[in-house]
Amino acid sequence: MFRFNKAEVVTDEKKIDEMLSRSVGAIFPSREDLKKVLMSGKRLKIYLGVDATGSQIHLGHATNLILLERLRKLGHEVIFLFGDFTAMIGDPTGKDSARIQLTPEQVSENIKDWKEQVGKIIDLRDKANAPKFAKNSTWLSELNFKDVVKLASNFTVQQMIERDMFDKRLKENKPIYLHEFFYPLMQGFDSVALDVDVEIGGNDQTFNMLAGRVLQKSYNHKEKFVVATTLLVNPKTGKKLMSKSEGDYIAMNDNVTEMFGKTMALPDEVIISMFIDCTYVSMEEITKIKSELASGKNPRDVKIQLAKELVTLYHGKDEAGQAEQNFFKAFTKGQVPDDIKEIEALHGSHIKDALINAGIVSSNGDWKRLIEGNAISVVGTDELITDAHIKAEKDIVLRVGKKRFARIIVK
Repeated sequence: MFRFNKAEVVTDEKKIDEMLSRSVGAIFPSREDLKKVLMSGKRLKIYLGVDATGSQIHLGHATNLILLERLRKLGHEVIFLFGDFTAMIGDPTGKDSARIQLTPEQVSENIKDWKEQVGKIIDLRDKANAPKFAKNSTWLSELNFKDVVKLASNFTVQQMIERDMFDKRLKENKPIYLHEFFYPLMQGFDSVALDVDVEIGGNDQTFNMLAGRVLQKSYNHKEKFVVATTLLVNPKTGKKLMSKSEGDYIAMNDNVTEMFGKTMALPDEVIISMFIDCTYVSMEEITKIKSELASGKNPRDVKIQLAKELVTLYHGKDEAGQAEQNFFKAFTKGQVPDDIKEIEALHGSHIKDALINAGIVSSNGDWKRLIEGNAISVVGTDELITDAHIKAEKDIVLRVGKKRFARIIVK
């Protein structure tokens, strides 16, 4: 499918050992087997797939992208897969109910800026070992019913219903739709179509990735390694830190002020995992930071360090310095940041729609929660916005939550 340049494979044991341990929860069939292959000098084909369920890639994906980039720098072939077809079906993983199925138009709109966002971590300019991009609609849309039956014959109904979310729904007498069983088959077939040696994904995707391991062996008579990475989770609440469905995440294309402010708003207990999973800061330095926190260092100072590290990685060093200044102006001195986002809205249109389209507010649900929580106010007067249906009548500057600002320009 792809023609890769023949880059030299690096077998630096120290780099390989860190790569196989940092942010990695499990490796199938084993960590030792994968290390042996990596140390052999064999050039592996490795892929990461992300479903196009939203227009933004968030820092929850950074863990996998950083790992993919480390492997690319070692000379391996890497592919970033746009899950455009699978997004239209909906991954049931971790869901109490079936996901809403997206239209082709919605999916196309979601992924239009993805390559640029991925390029904040994966070096797209490196021609010596350029990363490849693919869409799984290329092959999944071509499967006929006979192909689907053949796919399904590799698995049992018992294997499917033993999955945690299906078992939970059965006990709660909630429906399980037949098309949801197809999802792991389709994700698994991605491995076959790409004929990969390794798949990377979060540990919540382990079942789906292992389905690909089964299918790769069945169709291509080939072993496939599965690298299941750790998820960004709050250790106190057990909740994911980056959730598209709840509109609570730091996006790779957030502007510098948003990224810095959202980082500063993170709970203290997640600082270390953010350093480990979302940055290139060495484990030695992270261990030192952890020790300083345990010795009483103010978590706020460490979060400033984290925020600057993230903004530097995704925007640049100069921008990180400016973001820090903006943060102190906006949150310490009560001023509006210099790079406030300006949003045009038609006279008489709903302000909510303008904020959602601009990404300041993530969804109708997010807007409702903010209104009910008295979290939206007019800058300058501190007047609270309590009308969820407020319309654009005049230019206005809004403070949305603690860390977002927007200037509404009425046309």
